[in-house]
Amino acid sequence: MADFQYLIVGGGMTADAAVRGIRQVDLSGKIGIISNEGHPPYDRPPLSKSLWEGESLEKVWRKTAGENVEIHLSRTARSIDAKKKCVVDDEGTIYSFEKLLLATGGRARRLPWNMEGIIYFRTLDDYQKLRALTEQGERFAVIGGGFIGSEISAALAMNHKSVTMIFPEDGIGSRVYPSALSRFLNSFYQSKGVEVLAGNQVSDIEKRGAKFIVRTPSGRQLEVDGVVAGIGILPNVQLAQSAGLAVENGIRVDEFLRTTHLDIYGAGDVANFYNPALDKTIRVEHEDNANTMGEIVGKNMAGSTTPYHHLPFFYSDLFELGYEAVGELDARYETIQDWKEEFHEGVVYYLKAGRVRGVLLWNTWGQVDAARKLIAERGPFDARNVRGRLAS
Repeated sequence: MADFQYLIVGGGMTADAAVRGIRQVDLSGKIGIISNEGHPPYDRPPLSKSLWEGESLEKVWRKTAGENVEIHLSRTARSIDAKKKCVVDDEGTIYSFEKLLLATGGRARRLPWNMEGIIYFRTLDDYQKLRALTEQGERFAVIGGGFIGSEISAALAMNHKSVTMIFPEDGIGSRVYPSALSRFLNSFYQSKGVEVLAGNQVSDIEKRGAKFIVRTPSGRQLEVDGVVAGIGILPNVQLAQSAGLAVENGIRVDEFLRTTHLDIYGAGDVANFYNPALDKTIRVEHEDNANTMGEIVGKNMAGSTTPYHHLPFFYSDLFELGYEAVGELDARYETIQDWKEEFHEGVVYYLKAGRVRGVLLWNTWGQVDAARKLIAERGPFDARNVRGRLAS
């Protein structure tokens, strides 16, 4: 049996941040990490961004081991005994704990074809598989028009690959961006050489030698060297469920990031938490949340009592366009668009019931904190008094 004062299940950015949070309070307590990946913690955003622009792979490593932590790689936690306070992994190893953190993240949604070779882009291994394919292949199909689909399509195109995007919505990011901006992105990507098949499904995928044949219901047939799917993730809650913890769109946690067992915590992509600014429970799958929540949960595991009231921001790079965003970006809300240069620089406000619920800072920088303050205000807001609140 391996005995730990602090045990973390999951080896991503949240786990690394939690280790650093623990070490701010407790310099010597024994920390263990159980990770089903074969790599120690690393930064995830560069996998679809800067690594394709020439950044060295060496820059992604978090150097977690330097914090005096025992990392068990390529292990999967199979069960938790909350009463006995222990975890059992897939090799039968038992890990006891005083405090446990579930930072189990999420798993990629999968297509209905159980076919070897489709890359469900999420991990460093996925990045390395796709990078290896690009060294030989020239044509790629990207399924999905959301965050991962749009970023990977841009990355491949910038590396001089032929890319076809396929997604059922009318425009790139149409669930997030106002319809006019989403439609602009269709034409913008096409101007960069990306074929955009908006409003399309994939009806079949066939493996033919080293190639893939991708078909659409309209009869379109694409022969490509690689297929990348970015169609969202599902939170990994099975372990929490097996321990009898409360689960609702992720693992339910209180403001101190405790689950319904006071010595078991949850954080990162898998945690469903209450945010005061939005006055609702949310689950966030972005870097800022992983880093900030991870640090706070680590401190709380080590004895601090710091509430997590942070409203995370997220960001993306789409060729030379980029943005930062805060709060709820839901295209179904009322959107107030305040452009300095239409679709190239400006601010989009998302309103619901007279309150600002989200802010999209499109090629507009240094306004994240101001956006958070605006979302926290009670309003009421409308187009007349919200336009111009944040400088573009």
